[in-house]
Amino acid sequence: MDETLRQLTIEDYPENLRQIPGPPEQLWLRGALAPPGSRYLAVVGSRALSPYGRQMCELLIKGLSGHPISIVSGLALGADATAHQAALDAGLHTTAVLASGISDNAISPRTNLELARSILENGGALISENTPDYTPFPSDFPKRNRIVAGLSDAVLIIEAGERSGTLITARLAGEYSRDLMCIPHNATDPGSYGANLFIRLGAALVTEPRHILEVLGLTQDVSDKDELLTDAQQSLLTLLETPLHKEELIDKSALPTTETLTALVSLEMKGLVRERYGKWEQS
Repeated sequence: MDETLRQLTIEDYPENLRQIPGPPEQLWLRGALAPPGSRYLAVVGSRALSPYGRQMCELLIKGLSGHPISIVSGLALGADATAHQAALDAGLHTTAVLASGISDNAISPRTNLELARSILENGGALISENTPDYTPFPSDFPKRNRIVAGLSDAVLIIEAGERSGTLITARLAGEYSRDLMCIPHNATDPGSYGANLFIRLGAALVTEPRHILEVLGLTQDVSDKDELLTDAQQSLLTLLETPLHKEELIDKSALPTTETLTALVSLEMKGLVRERYGKWEQS
């Protein structure tokens, strides 16, 4: 058993988690919780994550680099694993909340054991209310979701189908008065149901990192706005030194059409580009 494993008392819990109705009676920790003053952002979504969902998850988390944020998720396949890995790639703290125990022998799913080890090696945390060698039952996953929501200052839904467990986390976010954010989806996509539903009900629509920072009460330095651009956004901004029709921009970008359009919308919302006389250009 890892020597850093310890059992927390309720006084050791992050403040958000102490305040929820029926906080966990016990909590096991490996690694280190986020530094004091950090914001906890839960990132949740489908296990069968779509390429669009993966792209947006990675893009948004990358744009949070340098801010005092811990990315919270459940170490499951799909959106959870993508969020944890994106946090590591961005140099952010990340907190994995497991339904299983957190010993190497118990971590579930087994395919994410190396990811769990990477989280620990990079100063992150594995936590569970179950004993270190515990094997989870289906009923443990909704209980895990309450910790994900309760620990967090805000919850970001990447995508979720009609029967996704992500909907449980979203509902709990409402019960715990946590801010809820969603990435918009094409209405015909199987994973569009949850995000589009909650946007309709008043969740914050998110298409770029700035939107998340605003919800978390963090600001980005406008003098460094070029550094905050993704590679795709910077590439389009350079191309638009010469005004181009949208179709020309898509052809010249050498990026997937969806990625090009997402980056273009983000640049427009940043006030860096505009459409004028049918062509896009730098503002």
